Amino acid sequence: MAELDRDALKREMTGWRRDLHAHPEFGFEEKRTAGFVAAKLREFGLDDVAEGVGGTGIVGTLKRGSGNRTVALRADMDALRITEQSATAYRSQNPGIMHACGHDGHTTMLLGAAKLLAAEGGFDGTVRFVFQPAEEWGKGALAMLDDGLLQRFPFDEIFGLHNMPGLPIGHFETRAGPFMSAEDNFEIVLKGIGGHAARPHSGNETLVAACALVTNLQTIVSRRLSPADISVVSVTELITDGTRNALPGLARILGDARSFRPEVSAEIERQMRVIAAGTAAAYNVTADVTYSREFVPLQNDADLVDAAFVAARRVLADGAAGIAAEPMTASEDFARFLDHVPGCFVFLGNGEASAPLHNSSYDFNDDGLLHGTNFHAAIVRQRLGGAIGK
Repeated sequence: MAELDRDALKREMTGWRRDLHAHPEFGFEEKRTAGFVAAKLREFGLDDVAEGVGGTGIVGTLKRGSGNRTVALRADMDALRITEQSATAYRSQNPGIMHACGHDGHTTMLLGAAKLLAAEGGFDGTVRFVFQPAEEWGKGALAMLDDGLLQRFPFDEIFGLHNMPGLPIGHFETRAGPFMSAEDNFEIVLKGIGGHAARPHSGNETLVAACALVTNLQTIVSRRLSPADISVVSVTELITDGTRNALPGLARILGDARSFRPEVSAEIERQMRVIAAGTAAAYNVTADVTYSREFVPLQNDADLVDAAFVAARRVLADGAAGIAAEPMTASEDFARFLDHVPGCFVFLGNGEASAPLHNSSYDFNDDGLLHGTNFHAAIVRQRLGGAIGK
């Protein structure tokens, strides 16, 4: 099989990425993106391209040789409800939606790997290219699993990657065991009796109680949990029905909690309910707590982390592959796949000057495209018995 011209591939991938960036779509609405992906996979000559998996998900299948093992590679496709602040020629054409997390780059890198592996081979077995919808709100992986992903397109292990601002281009990080946290969401509704701002004694307003509760919730991590357990409780919204001269009779407190063990998540919820009830009683209002678990912890398989390091060191510059210093308290839908099969998730550098993820000025760095594609191809060739090229 002929070897692809890497410079030409990078130029082509840059065009794909910028097209996807200009046409972002929210979770489960990725119809144009999914159509683009499916068309490219068929153009590359894959053995099978399945559309509509879990709503708008795509699974491409590529087989070479007679090997009976299957490796899956996953990319996410959805964008965020953020208005882009950019003057690039390829800025978002969909008002209020942008690729502020680099999923356009992730999709492009996996498409590049599909083209490269279809053209060059170098492995003995089957590759599944999994293009997932709705990662940002933690529903896409479950939707694909509920739609029979593992029964219809079985695989033995799965690998995924995410760009990382601040990490240099061409650099790679991961770690065994807990790598990214669970995310729990909560809403606490305080109810009392609102009234005139000049007569607070005539009712039981909720704003002072809400402010006290926001402060009291900070003691969950600092005083209720072991310092050995990494956890975060963040209040992100405080909403009332009051106005300048009216004290509120209702207040809503919303936020999220991060942790790495189910026992810690359960204790956060328990303590939150105790503190909410106690604070409400102290201010003569009522409290209703709604607590949900949206993302599970991402636990990397130790053997596959070792394999990922071997592959990365073969295709990246010397010293570019390192162990992440600590787990990250952000969350990732990829973790749902790891409840069923072993896998490994890694970070690839988006450059030290990159804007943060989920920032309105963020942009994926196209200089990282080929690095991600090369890593995808290298891990497939390693795990399915092929030769890894530099």
